[in-house]
Amino acid sequence: MKPSDTIVRIFRGSITESIHRVHLAVVNAGGMLLHQAGDPQLLTFARSTAKLIQALPVIESGAADHFGLTDAEIALCCASHNGEAEHVSTAQGILGKLGYHHEHLQCGAHEPYHAPTAQAMRERGESPSTLHNNCSGKHSGMLALSAHLGASPDTYMSIQHPIQQLMLDAVCAMTGVPKPQMQLGIDGCGVPVFGMSIDQLALAFARLGRPDELPQVRANACQRIVDAVRKYPQFLAGSDRFDTRLIEVTKGRIIGKMGAEGIFAITIPEQGLGFVLKIEDGNVRALYPAVIEALKQLSLLSESEVGELASYHTPTIHNWQRTEVGIIRPDFQL
Repeated sequence: MKPSDTIVRIFRGSITESIHRVHLAVVNAGGMLLHQAGDPQLLTFARSTAKLIQALPVIESGAADHFGLTDAEIALCCASHNGEAEHVSTAQGILGKLGYHHEHLQCGAHEPYHAPTAQAMRERGESPSTLHNNCSGKHSGMLALSAHLGASPDTYMSIQHPIQQLMLDAVCAMTGVPKPQMQLGIDGCGVPVFGMSIDQLALAFARLGRPDELPQVRANACQRIVDAVRKYPQFLAGSDRFDTRLIEVTKGRIIGKMGAEGIFAITIPEQGLGFVLKIEDGNVRALYPAVIEALKQLSLLSESEVGELASYHTPTIHNWQRTEVGIIRPDFQL
């Protein structure tokens, strides 16, 4: 291993038991690569980080205003939420405004991410519905856009559906990736997912927070999404989740969104920066330690903020007896 390698170590006792490699790109709204680690042109899928960009057409089309979506509901459209009661009721509220119900959601059902909520449901003998799916807010927003356009809700997940084409157009415009070159796949919730290099995704997040050079309708939509997530960080993720805590600790100065397979995207509006970090092997346990360490080294988090996020920065590893047996520690210098 070279000294320049950007890694996160998994320690058990004094031995490095596992290593996760890190790739990083920090870009300004003009597209300039300011900081990098590993391969800033690494091709990967944006996964759930794209939700903040996918929400743009919901606002730009007039669907959000037509159905009277609140800031909390807009934040939930961007979320990978915990499935807590407030998340479920808010998704249900969006659907109610459309005259729809949870069976219109095609995202599938899974237990809430929030362990106490999942346990309480099991004790009540209650099965999770599509509303508990972490993507139910995004899918509700998609249905709102579909209803506003007068399109069928039955095929809203297809890439040929007009709402998916609008979302593809938005992602292409924000990332600078020409539409024929955008790599497409299917996300965990069944809708299209977008493949690009991490510096292109970072550009999208830089533009999201500093949309000065974008058309006015899009700039207004970007600002509305940023404002909504700042105001309701608990709707972006939820209790004991890093995305929510990062916004709370920085008082909205930094807005970050995780995605499956170890990707994290950040906008820092006041500095016009987009930041994307990818764990090469996709293991999420290394993600938040690496994000905090990189933000710290780039002087984007203060020492006191790093202290408040310490449980995510260097988390301990416990065995089944809850004995501490190891630690996860970032080990790199940018």
